[in-house]
Parts: sequence; structure tokens; C-alpha cells
Amino acid sequence: MSTIARNFRSIAVRSLRIRSYSRPAIVGLQRLQSQNVDRPQTDLISKQYQARFYSPQIIKSKPSVKEIEERVIKVCCAYDKVTADKLSLESHFMNDLGLDSLDHVEVIMAIEDEFGFEIPDMDAEKLHRPKDIVRYVADREDVYE
Repeated sequence: MSTIARNFRSIAVRSLRIRSYSRPAIVGLQRLQSQNVDRPQTDLISKQYQARFYSPQIIKSKPSVKEIEERVIKVCCAYDKVTADKLSLESHFMNDLGLDSLDHVEVIMAIEDEFGFEIPDMDAEKLHRPKDIVRYVADREDVYE
């Protein structure tokens, strides 16, 4: 049965000039262009890959240190085990706020979500105060005063 299908496909390809692209279309397009094989003008696959459109780059302005401080305090206040009246930039997560190591990891994960980058575990262990987080984010974003 498979030989019949292969024979039928080869006859159809030869008689109707049907082209099948076994590789991704861009590779097939490059191969066809290098061999100077005429392609039908209605081939939508090859037209799709002839022109590439990229989204415009959105240039973001760097946040100031004050904006970073406000965002860090906002994230820390949003954590349910932190009381807003005890929270300041100098307060220690474990000593002053009474958080344990799991709470500290959750705060760091919330900071990662807020700023859109991952903080490695080696660096996260050193961030004991909101002030340390602000300094780390400012260094990462190249913001200096």
C-alpha cells in the first residue's frame, strides 16, 4: 500500500509540478533561489518569508533611584506578612519584620516579577533589607545618582 502511495505522489509531482517543502520554508526558499528554479507567483509560503517585519524597539527611560525605592516599598507592603508601619528602607527582613527564609524568598520573587529580571540565588541571599534590593536593582539597571 505504501508503494502505491509513493508512486502516486511521484506521478502527481511530475505531472502537476507540485512542490513539497520538507524543510522549513525559509530553507526551501533559499535553496530554490540558489538553484534559479522558477516558482509560481501564487506561492504564499515563499512570499511570507521574503520580507521580515520586526516590531519597533521601545526605548524605555531608566527609572530614577526614587522610583526604584517606591516600587520596592510597594512590593514589600503588598506582601501579607509585612506590616506597613514597621517597613522602611533600613528595616531588616528577619530581625525587624519577623520574616523567615521562605518569606524572604517570596519577597525576592515578587521583586523579580516587578522589575522583570531574575535575581540569582547567590545574590538573593545577600539582600536582607529593602535598601539592599534598591541598590541591587539600581546597579542592574545602571542607575546612579
